[in-house]
Amino acid sequence: MRFYWSIALFGLVLLAVLRATDGLETVVRPYSGSSVTISTDQSGCSVCEVSGVNATETTCHQSLSLTPEQEVKLQFNCSEPIEQAFSVSITHTIACTESSCTPDSAEVDPDLFKGFKRTLAWDINIPPKTVLTLAFPESGLEETSGSCPDGFQYFISSSKSDGTPKKSSYCRGTSLSSLHLSGQTKIILEVPKDQDLPQTVFTAKAAKRGSRMLSVTTDPDTKVTIKRDPQGPDCDVCVTKDSKRTCTHKQVLRDPRNVTVEFSCKTPQDYYTVEIIRDIDCAKTSCSSDILQTEYSMFPDFNRTFIWDLKVIPTQAFQLDFPEPGMKQIPNKHACPDEHTYSVVTYLRTGPATIGTFCKGGAVSSVLVRYKGRMFLEVPGDRKLDPVDFKFSHGPQTEMVAILKVNLPRGVSNTTFITPNYPGEFPDTEEMQWDFVVPGMHNYSMSFSDFTLPECLSDDVILQYYKTDAKVTKFSLTDPPPKHQQGNFQMVLKNCATNRTLQGLTLNFKVSVMRSGHPVLCTVDLSTQPSVSVQIEKVGSDPYCEMTLDSNLQTKINVASGTKGKLSFLDCPNEDLQLTATQVIECRDSSSCPEYLLTTPKLDSCLPMPLHSVLWRIIMSQESTVDLASPTGSFRQSLVGQECSGPVSLHLGDSEGSLGDFCFNGPIQKVQAHTNISITAKTEDLKNYKGHFLNVSFSPEIPETMIYSVTPDPTAPILLGTPNWPRGMGSSSTVSWIVTLPRNYQALLHFSNVSQPKCADRHTSIKVRMLGYEEELMSRREDEAIDDKLIVPYSFYLNMSNCVPEGGDFGAVAKIILQKKSNLLAIVLGLAGALLLLLIILVVVCVVAKKKKQKMSNESSIYIGKGNIFRPNDRTFKSRSDNDSHVYASIDETLTYGHLLGDNSYADSMSDHFKGIQTDSYHTFTGPTDTTALPTIKEPDLEPELDQYRGFLEPSESFIPSRPRTPINRQDSLGFQDRRMVDNELYTFKSTGEFNTIRLSGADMDPQPPIDTVTEEL
Repeated sequence: MRFYWSIALFGLVLLAVLRATDGLETVVRPYSGSSVTISTDQSGCSVCEVSGVNATETTCHQSLSLTPEQEVKLQFNCSEPIEQAFSVSITHTIACTESSCTPDSAEVDPDLFKGFKRTLAWDINIPPKTVLTLAFPESGLEETSGSCPDGFQYFISSSKSDGTPKKSSYCRGTSLSSLHLSGQTKIILEVPKDQDLPQTVFTAKAAKRGSRMLSVTTDPDTKVTIKRDPQGPDCDVCVTKDSKRTCTHKQVLRDPRNVTVEFSCKTPQDYYTVEIIRDIDCAKTSCSSDILQTEYSMFPDFNRTFIWDLKVIPTQAFQLDFPEPGMKQIPNKHACPDEHTYSVVTYLRTGPATIGTFCKGGAVSSVLVRYKGRMFLEVPGDRKLDPVDFKFSHGPQTEMVAILKVNLPRGVSNTTFITPNYPGEFPDTEEMQWDFVVPGMHNYSMSFSDFTLPECLSDDVILQYYKTDAKVTKFSLTDPPPKHQQGNFQMVLKNCATNRTLQGLTLNFKVSVMRSGHPVLCTVDLSTQPSVSVQIEKVGSDPYCEMTLDSNLQTKINVASGTKGKLSFLDCPNEDLQLTATQVIECRDSSSCPEYLLTTPKLDSCLPMPLHSVLWRIIMSQESTVDLASPTGSFRQSLVGQECSGPVSLHLGDSEGSLGDFCFNGPIQKVQAHTNISITAKTEDLKNYKGHFLNVSFSPEIPETMIYSVTPDPTAPILLGTPNWPRGMGSSSTVSWIVTLPRNYQALLHFSNVSQPKCADRHTSIKVRMLGYEEELMSRREDEAIDDKLIVPYSFYLNMSNCVPEGGDFGAVAKIILQKKSNLLAIVLGLAGALLLLLIILVVVCVVAKKKKQKMSNESSIYIGKGNIFRPNDRTFKSRSDNDSHVYASIDETLTYGHLLGDNSYADSMSDHFKGIQTDSYHTFTGPTDTTALPTIKEPDLEPELDQYRGFLEPSESFIPSRPRTPINRQDSLGFQDRRMVDNELYTFKSTGEFNTIRLSGADMDPQPPIDTVTEEL
């Protein structure tokens, strides 16, 4: 660099500080591009240029400009100290184009004229529409309007795009590391004597003037104002409307449209602020309860002020509701910690009045404002927008300027409130109201931190207190405010007509809240219940609730079984506490364990909170099974589409998690579990529940983890879900359902939802088998497709087993729909049986007919030695089953059967005396016979005719019996009895013994009159 060899030429080699009277000589050579001027304002001082042979010629001046790149010998003459009498000015020139500057850095010799006061200047030429960027890497700058403490001061002058000059003064600091300038620029740096300078004062960069464009979409009833300080930096905002482009320091966008806004600088957010104003006029149209927040998205990195102009009809008020945790009032014109500052302004006849300035997180829940007002939200550009989602609505009619509703916090707090316009004056003759909600078991006290009373021209300043069911109390600001009170209250401040030439009404007051300090005490005694324990847990968010057990502060209290505990509760709402009673039921031998009825354990009545749930833990040996039965007779598992809606809910769980939720009255008759389980019961007013929840008994070990005994309802489908549905079953667990179907019903089994895991060991299994059958209707693993629907005709057994999952869960839901069985099979079987019976009857008839024919073909007569031969089959007799012709009223002894043998007509041979009712008689033949014995006739035994009803015997068979099995002789025939004869003594063979009568009619007969003895005629 050129200044290095200049240093060498300067040398400041004071070969000999010629102290000839008052002179100082030195040799310097200014470098190219710099102009050095040495001057003094002292009349007796001069700087001389030494020249000539042996340096004998001198030319002296009070101000001397040195020629660049020309060595010169200088001599300073002054009666005053030279360092104080002379000053040095060094001027540089920098030329810039639209893209660069030459030189691009301001470099100096730090030791050049170091002992003098130096003024360094740089003239920088910049083309139009070009931005010069100066960077100060050493220390940066800080703008000032006075002198700099260390004597280093910068003066920078430039011009704006419209030619207006701009001047600024800076000290060395850290707030600005760079400057953006335009137009002709001059930089002056004043350096005190003997002060060090950096070798590079600044760097210079030139670039064509940049711009930034933004697209803005305005909403109806919304106005956007973009503005900056007119004395600020040179950066305009331009908007084109109706083909006319306007550029200025302020633009107002009113119409609801899309518009492009262009700034003439790259960082307009550093200079511009944006106001977004939206009108909500409920006097013209109906208003929504929510304020639309779409305007929040505009100009995200600018300093923004959001304004909502709110208006209702004059006789009404509008209300602003703030979400939890409310708003905190702060002094007006102060900023909030999160830099989101809200203000509420109302418009009165006397002018606008600021109701208050608010921040997030406080006790104010809503503000009610009369007629017309404004809501402000101020957010800086470097802050991410996080506004409060407040709501706007119509409020009740009021005469108050505003009403603040305040929910005072629990615990110890001090909340400050101020009157409108504070520290300014409260409007004349106006009223302001505060509604305070005080938490239960808390006391409040008020104090006036600061107030001023006006000079009233009429009326007085009045402070009124309102409490529920109490008289209105009036005070003045000089009276003691309320102390140590409880309950909600209202306070109204009413101003008088004041003398406005004097100080008006102001009030700053504080409301202090503290706990009342009355804890609820309770001693829980479980010494008589060795299996019952009590747990109390805080479930609310109230940080001021304090629970103690035996004077020790607890967040969760556990009173162990068989012990006592002294409990206290301070400022704990009952709804924030959850009370659970736990009872342990243990069975080591299922054969000796009694049946248990699960009822609510009796707890101490001093416990203030309701009983939330009762938990029973059932512990048993591995060889036992617990059986659960409902007191109503059945259960129902809570599943999607089969939810429990009864007053009592039961939750079952085991060591691996949940087994499901159940309630009373459903298809499940019994639940068996081969694992230790827990049962949780919930219902309203659990403390006073009188009945029992479950019957618990124990039985021998079962192979499954759980068994459900199910009886479906024919009128509605039922759902069966695996334990812990919709989550998966436990690893390697097994569940079975024993489904008993009603008579004449079959089941349609539909697997509506099945999830299969990826198994690491073994397989999942779904099996269906009818009870009493070994064959399985269905058996599927996780890698096999399952039947969507299955018809099961009889009661069946459904089993599901899980594997050791590697990923995923195993679970299923099955639906059972009962269907009435079809009678088609019974009809077919009935028809087949009828046909078979008919066939059997035909066979029997044929066999009987054949045998009868054989019998008729083998008929024979009995040989009688003397007299005519009588053949029974020569006559055919009529059947008399329909009359009483076989009943004998009397028999004439003169008649014999003999005269009938020679006549062809039996009826004609009879005398007129016997032509009445036909009568028969049979007499044993006693006439002479041959002495030779008759041969024995052998006949086959006839099978008895079954299932045939024979009312009476045919005449051909009733006259003479079939041939006896033994030879007939007179002696033997007397003892023969033919059972085909009718039940009458005249039709029975006589014998030496008693008569053996046989009735041939099934009807009961009246007693018969005595029958006369019949004399047998030979």
